[in-house]
Amino acid sequence: MKMLTVDNLSKTYGEKQLFNNISITIGEKERVGLIGINGTGKSSLLKIIAGLDQPDEGKIITSKDYSISYLDQQPELDFEKTVLEQVFHGEAPILKLMREYENTLLKLNDSPGDVGIQEELFRIQKQMDALNAWDASTNAKTILMKLGIEDFTKKVGEMSGGQKKRVALAQVLIAEPDLLILDEPTNHLDFDSVKWLEEYLSRYSGSILLVSHDRYFLDRVTNRMFELDGGNIYSYKGNYAAFLEAKAIREENEAATFEKRKNLFRRELEWMRRGAKARTTKQKARIQRFETLEEKVSAGKTTGEKVDISLNGSRLGKQVFELKDAAKSYGEKTILKHFDLLVKPGDRLGIIGRNGTGKSTLLNIFAKKIHLDDGEFNMGQTVKIAYYTQESEDMDENKRMIEYIKETAEVVETSDGKTISAALMLERFLFPPFSHGTPIRKLSGGEKRRLYLLKLLMTAPNVLLLDEPTNDLDTQTLTVLEDYLDEFPGVVITVSHDRYFLDKVVDQLLVLRGKGEIETFFGNYSEYLEKESITEVQKKSAIEPQSFKAPEKEKKKKMTYKEKNEWAEIDEVISKTEERLEEVAVEIGNTGSDFTKAQDLMKLEAELNEKLEYLIERWSYLAELAENE
Repeated sequence: MKMLTVDNLSKTYGEKQLFNNISITIGEKERVGLIGINGTGKSSLLKIIAGLDQPDEGKIITSKDYSISYLDQQPELDFEKTVLEQVFHGEAPILKLMREYENTLLKLNDSPGDVGIQEELFRIQKQMDALNAWDASTNAKTILMKLGIEDFTKKVGEMSGGQKKRVALAQVLIAEPDLLILDEPTNHLDFDSVKWLEEYLSRYSGSILLVSHDRYFLDRVTNRMFELDGGNIYSYKGNYAAFLEAKAIREENEAATFEKRKNLFRRELEWMRRGAKARTTKQKARIQRFETLEEKVSAGKTTGEKVDISLNGSRLGKQVFELKDAAKSYGEKTILKHFDLLVKPGDRLGIIGRNGTGKSTLLNIFAKKIHLDDGEFNMGQTVKIAYYTQESEDMDENKRMIEYIKETAEVVETSDGKTISAALMLERFLFPPFSHGTPIRKLSGGEKRRLYLLKLLMTAPNVLLLDEPTNDLDTQTLTVLEDYLDEFPGVVITVSHDRYFLDKVVDQLLVLRGKGEIETFFGNYSEYLEKESITEVQKKSAIEPQSFKAPEKEKKKKMTYKEKNEWAEIDEVISKTEERLEEVAVEIGNTGSDFTKAQDLMKLEAELNEKLEYLIERWSYLAELAENE
């Protein structure tokens, strides 16, 4: 059995200890998600496991001939190589052979009559047969195309940052190692590419260890979670939803945990459950019944007051933004064409579309950083913008965090008239008090982005422009940001590929389809995808020839003897199942630090929920039959 063991690992950077004597094991075909606030050492741990960095203490133990491939957040690529040359670059025997094959093909194209090259190609082809490398070569090109890379001869140096990341992703995927380590693999991927990657990883034969801010991605790909917190590592069975539930229980039983952070995890877990039901359950009565049950279960577990980081923004008048007959192009590439848009106070607008369709350009037009070629752009006089861009702000790295924040404000006012100090705002954005004096140069990249976001929010804006905010922020910070946006009284306009974030934050979408074509959709991202899926099915149905039959007259079905007995008893069975669910909820709340027992109870709770849903389906079916009696 192939496995990897991390044995008593410790790592310190300067004065900061990332982790202390941590031990974990990754078995065969495990899909592990690694969670932790920026700066806790997630990327450092990945690099140590990949053999690219050394721990202060401890060791990595693997089975014989154990292979690892690693995707860095900022991959180092050879800009002089073509796409295929870069993808086939690596030390695995199959990659070396594929490089040799592609190079020999190029030589043969230049000198088709050279017998020596022909014999060399024949020799390589025999080796390709022996190693089954033909499938790997085809797979590499398929992966590249699925990730939106179609020109395999293009130099890496001529590509955008997002394209380079996708080439690096393809490079690690085709190596098919025993352990695939991915650091933020969904950054710079559009929805179609993320969906394809989810499906690819679900079929992957080896093990996976990944860091991702994309919570739907984590939920669908993983079957185990590790959490780095305070120098320790915690292991949870199940996906991201199971992690949230187990973490809420763990934090309830640790006296040092901030009460406000516990509430955030509970609220996010409750939202996920409601969202999942709303997407899968169509009957109103069933949705309401399950929501009522959920309230009872949550009441048994949730204590404490709501976290309030609702800052008092500047007053916003009736006019925000208006585009009239707007046009914008770059050469032959059209971004806007005869486009009209009215943004009103309170709007929550998401901008989505494939890479290169002009999403960031539209944000820059709102921010007056880019001007229209034609048409009008009007901005209200009271508009005060905070613009979170993909580019990092120039910070004075020698300043301490608290000094940097106090440059904006010593105190800020909440929507209910209370004041919060800069230090308390740092705490609420997951910077513990002992860290406030830390110079900015000692922060990780993600911590710097979190600090920059906090500074923007403290300027009391009434319009927030967010360009891919989830790319650099950890899941805990995103939970804090989403909580803030839920209470934010102004306008939010965000570009994002993150489905979870969009579902929680926006209620209207601008869908950029390219060539100046823009569609407006009222609803969240999941609702939009459901509509697109239905439209696609309808298109296929319209193309395929169908034979039509006259509808047969529906015969009213009568209840069987067995169904009559079931109908007589089903209300009592439903009531008992609901009572048992309430009991299990109380038992979960009383498990203390016994996480094994808690996870067993959570499994039972899921089974009871499934049983209850089935019973309600049967109740609906039998009720219809009863009407015919």
